[in-house]
This record gives sequence, structure tokens and C-alpha cells, in this order.
Amino acid sequence: MSANTVRIGIIGGGLMGREVASALGRWFVLQDFPVRAELTAVCDLNETAREWFRQIPTVKLLTADHKELLRSPDVDVVYVAVPHHLHEALYLDVLNAGKDLLAEKPFGIDLKAARAIADAAEKSGRFVRCSSEFPFLPGALRAFQAAKAGTFGRLLEIRSGFHHSSDLDPAKPVNWKRQVKFCGEIGVMGDLGMHTVHLPFRLGWTPLRVYAQLQKIYTERPDGKGGMAPCDTWDNALLHCDVEIGGREVPMRLETKRLAPGETNTWFFEALGTDGGVRFSTKEPKTLWTFARGKEQTWQRTDLGFTSVFPTITGGIFEAGFPDCFLQMWAAFLAERAGALGERFGCVTPAEAVRSHTLFKAALESHQSRSAVELKL
Repeated sequence: MSANTVRIGIIGGGLMGREVASALGRWFVLQDFPVRAELTAVCDLNETAREWFRQIPTVKLLTADHKELLRSPDVDVVYVAVPHHLHEALYLDVLNAGKDLLAEKPFGIDLKAARAIADAAEKSGRFVRCSSEFPFLPGALRAFQAAKAGTFGRLLEIRSGFHHSSDLDPAKPVNWKRQVKFCGEIGVMGDLGMHTVHLPFRLGWTPLRVYAQLQKIYTERPDGKGGMAPCDTWDNALLHCDVEIGGREVPMRLETKRLAPGETNTWFFEALGTDGGVRFSTKEPKTLWTFARGKEQTWQRTDLGFTSVFPTITGGIFEAGFPDCFLQMWAAFLAERAGALGERFGCVTPAEAVRSHTLFKAALESHQSRSAVELKL
């Protein structure tokens, strides 16, 4: 093994666990990267899920016992992708085993769990970050850089969101994300909210208060056994926030929706000011819109090529997709872990994850009281 090789273990070999395997299998596309990464161990309770990873030559351990994985000397970093109610116990086990952690969002089922994880991470001294991939797309990064440059004049409004349409069909069977005991009371905010706050938080746009509009559209779904099961999580959430920028309060709307007609998997961000603005959506992954005010007001459309945080062998004329931003997120995680991130965009920190939970808890209070709730962050 190379001295610069980081050995990765996965707890939870489902959809996202397989994406990790894909990303690490393409590690060679990164140019002049400071470390190598390889997948060495996988834990999943489901034997079929585990067997999928047997085709990967670097995997040495397949197990149903996460503690066996954590005891392995062939694991340096652990990625955990499990239902939210399991986050706290598993994340603490990872830290207590002396491993570094890339956690899945929302970093615990609720604010109490998120704080416990963050406190344990600080006390352990282990390197811990939280997953959020979409800001690593070229268009998202360009939008972030434009907003960070501070050339928009007086900011007028900010909008960030993530839309799905997967739950529009009432005949879709229930799963764990539709039940509070597994997903958490914050519902869709826990599932999609980290993606919406990553850029605003990194830009220093922290909400002062929030007024939330939450929706439960379908309260039951087929249970897969001929009956119906309750669905008690929030399906859609609109968070109307005030943020202080340049000494002035600016409205910011955060949108997370599982029932958004026409949206398969759409992440978007826009910031508009008196002198300029920017807009990007994964619905048009090669397109960046920028606004400029002159004698005539214009929106300029830029056709983006493949430009990323960390250079790859991919030609600049090609377009980026989800596997690319997922790989870039992992590259950012391991570069920062190695002290080589520099000024480049990085993964969600434990403090930012706790901040998101503070916002989502306030959103629940706001919806219940039908009033704006002040945040103490």
C-alpha cells in the first residue's frame, strides 16, 4: 500500500454506498491529487447488497457487523449512509473506533443528535464532514464564486432549493423517509435541506429568523403487504428567511420539495442584486445565467464546459453530471483531511450541519405558531 493511500469503509451499501464505490473506482481521473483512495470494506445487513461489492478488487471485508468493519486495520475513513435514526449511534461508534468520518446528511435525526455528534467529533480530534454533492457542479461553483465576489450591488433576494417529484404518485409504497420514527420530525428538510443551505452558509448568509410553510400531502401510502401505512413526515417545505448582508436584511427563500411537478432531481441557486445577479439550476446543467445592469438590463447565458474544483482528465468541452460532482465532493473531503484544500470549496462542516438543524427546528416551531421565529445561531 502506498503511504498516501486512504482506505475507505462503507456502512450502508445501498444507493449512495454504490455511488461511493463508483467514485473511488474513478479516482485515477483526478490529476496530481495528493492522495490515493480505495474501497476496502463494506458493511450492510442485506447479503445481496453486500455481494454487489464483491466485484471490486480492493474490497477485503464484507460484513453485516459494523463493529467488525470498525475494528479493521484496513480502514482509515468511514462513510455512513443509513436512515437518520441510526446516525447518532453509528457516527459515535465510528469516532470511538478512531476512524475519520464522511457522514450523510442531515447529520442526526434532530438537533440534539447533531450536537452530540459534533461534540464527539471535536473531542475525538477525528476529521469529520457531511455530504452535500451538488455545489461541486461547475455551474454551482461559478454561481458561488460570483456571489462571493460581492459585485451584485445591494442584494435584493436569494433563493436556494431542491425539488423532487418522486412522491406525486399516491400508489408509491411507503419507505423510511416517509415516517418520523426513521426520518425525523423535520421530514423533507432533513432529506434535502443540507443541499439548500450549503452555499448560503458558506457565503456567510446565516438566517436571523424564519417563517415556514410546511405541507403533508399524502398521509398514508401502500405498505407493500396489501394494506396502508401512515406517512407522517413533511413532504414540502418553504422557509422564508431574513439574512444580514452588508448591514442590511435580505430575504432568502429555501425550498425542499418531494412533490414538485416536473422535477426529477433539481437543485438550484440564485442571488439577485441591484447591479448584478446569478442563477444556476441542474435542469440546465451546462447553463449559467448572469445578470448585469447597464443602460439596458441583460441576462447573459454562458455555456459551461467541464471545469471542477480538482482538475481531471476530462476535456473542457464535456459536461458534468452527478458522478462527477460526487467524485469532486470526495476529493474535497480527502484533500481537506490531508491539509491540501487551500482556498477551494469544501464539504459541509459539523458546525454547519448543527446550524442547519437549528434552522429546521425553528421552522417546525414557526409552522406550528404560524409566526416568524428568531434564530439563535
